[in-house]
Amino acid sequence: MQDRRNQQHPNNVKNFSQKSLDYLQTSVFIRGLKTLKATWQLGSKYVRKLATNGIKVRGRHGGATPTKSLFPFASKVRPIAWILTLTFLLFSSLMPALASSAKHYTELNFSPLPEIKLPNYSRFQLENGMVVYLMEDHELPLVSGTALFKTGDRLEPGNKIGLAEIVGTVMRSGGTKRHSADQLNQLLEQQAASVETGIGTTSGSASFSSLSEDLEQVFGLFAEVITEPLFPQEKIDLAKTQLRGSIARRNDEPDDIASREFRKLIYGGNSPYARTVEYATLDNIPREDLQQFYQQYFYPNNMILGIVGDFDSKAMRSLLQKQFANWKPNPQIKRPGLPAVSQAKQGGVYLVNQPQLTQSNILMGHLGGQFNNPDYPALDVLNGVLNGFGGRLFNQVRSRQGLAYSVYGTWNPAFDYPGMFVAGGSTRSDATVPFIQSIFTEIKRIQSEPITPAELAFAKESVLNSFVFNFQTPEQTLSRLMRYEYYNYPQDFIFRYQRDVEKATIKDVQRVAQKYLQPNKIVTLVVGNGNDIKPPLTTLTKDVIPVDITIPEPKKATP
Repeated sequence: MQDRRNQQHPNNVKNFSQKSLDYLQTSVFIRGLKTLKATWQLGSKYVRKLATNGIKVRGRHGGATPTKSLFPFASKVRPIAWILTLTFLLFSSLMPALASSAKHYTELNFSPLPEIKLPNYSRFQLENGMVVYLMEDHELPLVSGTALFKTGDRLEPGNKIGLAEIVGTVMRSGGTKRHSADQLNQLLEQQAASVETGIGTTSGSASFSSLSEDLEQVFGLFAEVITEPLFPQEKIDLAKTQLRGSIARRNDEPDDIASREFRKLIYGGNSPYARTVEYATLDNIPREDLQQFYQQYFYPNNMILGIVGDFDSKAMRSLLQKQFANWKPNPQIKRPGLPAVSQAKQGGVYLVNQPQLTQSNILMGHLGGQFNNPDYPALDVLNGVLNGFGGRLFNQVRSRQGLAYSVYGTWNPAFDYPGMFVAGGSTRSDATVPFIQSIFTEIKRIQSEPITPAELAFAKESVLNSFVFNFQTPEQTLSRLMRYEYYNYPQDFIFRYQRDVEKATIKDVQRVAQKYLQPNKIVTLVVGNGNDIKPPLTTLTKDVIPVDITIPEPKKATP
């Protein structure tokens, strides 16, 4: 949940004070970015209006005078200058917070982090079954929204991998029954707005962003994209061409190779949580499959919509009724059961030989668990003990042994299927075996030796002081509420997690380390130059299993 790799060691600066400073600077910066976004959208819209209406603006060396003012301040201010001026003023206002005079850490005094208070929001359901969250935020003249659909590429047939991704792409890129793709792009560009769609592993999504004054028009286009996608053949072909390009390039980066192949070792090559799109599976996807997939999952009673920003809730309810009241639900909608998950490879050392590399990319781990496991808070404290500046892996593998610049080992759960425990990093070829051995040593040590009170305090503070970053913006908060409902988690799940982290003890950390970390099941994957790995990987095991990453050739076109 939290990334603690950049936290301060308690011997250098109080973690609490550092987190307070981070919170102040980050909050100011995010608010500044939101203001800049609103400024850009307003400026972009008015510049386009000038061009659309044929209005010429006085240039530096003469030219026509505007015939009417589209700016609230002065008709003679050029649009670009107006945008740049506001941007300059914005970042000038941020400088005191971001560049305060340096002090010794012993002189830093910060008030406690603020108490977390959820913004006011409403949740209701339309007659067609659509669940809606509304959260007003009048800080800036912006409105954004996201819809979640209970689908995902894990539900596509195994011989049509890529189908869900293409559906998610062409829903937006293909236009609607009322507006072609070009018309839709032009209308959104004129309003400096956006509408996007996509389908990932566990869900589908659609989102919009607009100035509040353009909400009705943009929201209408958003509703069109959701309810009336066209799926034209030429856009399907384009999406397939882009995916084919991705297939051809997928072995370019060692990190990508390691991540992809490691998931196959853990979940299995045919698992929906690890399988990859191929040329052959793309060839199996006609337009009818896209229409069928869409018609199977895209209904109001299979959707959660969240809207946040500068709007009136009563007016928004009316707009929702206007756009979605006639969208019919599907009472017989089928929600397939989730795919079964088990660990594919039980231990072993695997090598993707890449002779051109001078260092090894290493991933080690086994099948993990879910966020709703009652032991997850203690496991996250375990993460804090192992990781970050001052963590065991950093101190031992990086600082004392000098085996890697970065190293990590995290219990990484998922919402509704088992995640993974993953450890790893990058190191020079001749340090590969010592690096792997050192990771194993630290995993076994945290199982056999209780952590110290100082380690427990540092890990818990790291987690708890990072907690505030889950609620920096109303959008974050609303997204979390929607996600919990989507996966059937309690609305106060994160606060329960916080309380359980506070209760975690030394015995709890050792208990979960012994229960959930399984060294005998750890799969080790190395992407590197096998000839340069000295001592060789056979030092670890007699059988080092090669991994073939050859990309199957595309089907040749029939002459």
